Amino acid sequence: MKLLEGKTALVTGAARGIGKAIAMKFASEGANIAFTDLTIDEVGAATEHEVASLGVKCKGYASNAANFEETHKVVEQVMRDFGRIDILINNAGITKDGLMMRMSEQQWDAVINVNLKSAFNFIHAVTPIMMRQKSGSIVNMSSVVGVSGNAGQANYSASKAGMIGLAKSMAKELGSRGIRVNAIAPGFIITEMTGQLSEEVRNEWAKQIPLRRGGTPEDVANAALFLASDLSSYVSGQVMNVCGGMNT
Repeated sequence: MKLLEGKTALVTGAARGIGKAIAMKFASEGANIAFTDLTIDEVGAATEHEVASLGVKCKGYASNAANFEETHKVVEQVMRDFGRIDILINNAGITKDGLMMRMSEQQWDAVINVNLKSAFNFIHAVTPIMMRQKSGSIVNMSSVVGVSGNAGQANYSASKAGMIGLAKSMAKELGSRGIRVNAIAPGFIITEMTGQLSEEVRNEWAKQIPLRRGGTPEDVANAALFLASDLSSYVSGQVMNVCGGMNT
């Protein structure tokens, strides 16, 4: 039997990158997939088709994850379409980097709203559902910079540190109802975003990583699978670093 057979996973920001890799991995283990992105364009439609080709039900939803009311409406629609939500992966996120003295209020607010408030929105919306089911796994996608900080990324680091605090608090709040909450802190992961960096910059990054390579979205997806499945049935309130030893 597959690890997630018969379960429904909701993955935010999953049209591409790490979110898509998680959706694909979960689908390969039998989960039906509901995913969100800001818009479901040709990329989102292609992801929907690719996930469904693995033999599961899949549907993409256009959603501004930072909008509280919109999030609740999307979760209600997912429940109408799928009937249950067993797993929530809070993956939606953006960066707007800059040194603090040059950072605008808009840069700060945008990153906090998309990265951190969106996680609050979705947890708020799915908690009553999982409580009725008396089971569930929630995973917040944090970052190594949420653990250790990073110059020029105060807004991003703060949002990702907030994801850890949110996960730990929810683990204590929801544990008695059979709901587990954890966080993943990826390191330097090779995605479209990091692929735009020069080879020189990427090589400099690799030198800082004990495993001497950047991670792949699949590396993160494997960690998410562990935390979403019953393999981690006694793991809650934890931060799993997926960083090649960078945060050691």
